[in-house]
Amino acid sequence: MTSPSSPSLKASRESVALTSSGYLMLAAIAVVVIAVVLVLSPAKSGATFVIAILCVLLFILMAKGFYMLEPNQAAVVTMFGSYMGSDRATGLRWVWPWMGKHKLSLRANNVISDRIKVNDLRGNPIEVAAQVVWRVTDTAQALFDVDDYRAFVNVQIEAAVRTIGSRYPYDDYEHHEVTLRGNNEQVRSELRTELINRLQVAGITVDESNFTHLAYASEIAGAMLRRQQAQAVVAARKALVEGAVGMVEMALDMLSSKKLVELDAERRASLVSNLMVVLCSERDTQPVVNAGSSAQ
Repeated sequence: MTSPSSPSLKASRESVALTSSGYLMLAAIAVVVIAVVLVLSPAKSGATFVIAILCVLLFILMAKGFYMLEPNQAAVVTMFGSYMGSDRATGLRWVWPWMGKHKLSLRANNVISDRIKVNDLRGNPIEVAAQVVWRVTDTAQALFDVDDYRAFVNVQIEAAVRTIGSRYPYDDYEHHEVTLRGNNEQVRSELRTELINRLQVAGITVDESNFTHLAYASEIAGAMLRRQQAQAVVAARKALVEGAVGMVEMALDMLSSKKLVELDAERRASLVSNLMVVLCSERDTQPVVNAGSSAQ
């Protein structure tokens, strides 16, 4: 027995609403009222009084159709629950008074998420917080396709941070793979892409995103610091030994090519040992002069 498939979300799309300039409508209403008053002013019957009352009521009714839009602000126009379009023109605007108007801000919003604990790719607990700059691009989707688009943004930011935080290790001292700490540009780009994909259902885009806090969790911070220090010491020793071997090899080659001294296998081994001690020692070496005969 197969269960019936659930209906998918009907995606909304922003369209231009049929609205008018509020200044023109205000002037037109004023002209009509003045004309009616001038025509009916000579008469003093009851009908004149009723018409005057109707004109006042009509003016009050029409006045409900006025609204003001500031720069980077839009109004979503509805009529009896149906979406009629969005108005992005600034200034005094007017629609029929029985139409609903819902204002939305198109300005950029800056959000800094709370610090959340995530396990990175290697399972180490880390603390991550992100800064995101987002704005509404489709007013119809933001208003009708999600229940509360601001709360939706906050939830999706946390989900995206968790996804990216668990995708890579926090650090890799040998730089063999992408890490959260060492590849900031790539990780930041992937975080923005992840957020855009998650927020497009709400008609929202992301202009900028970055991590504002990235560190090991407090319970392992000390151990990971000692590990990093040990890895640094090992890497430094490795580089020192590789350099010392190269220098010893160069010294032996130069002695042989210039025929400054003939070294047998024993003396060659002794020279190599002394040079490695001198080059790899952490302290300044003290020379020892042998005054006796080497043949003894």
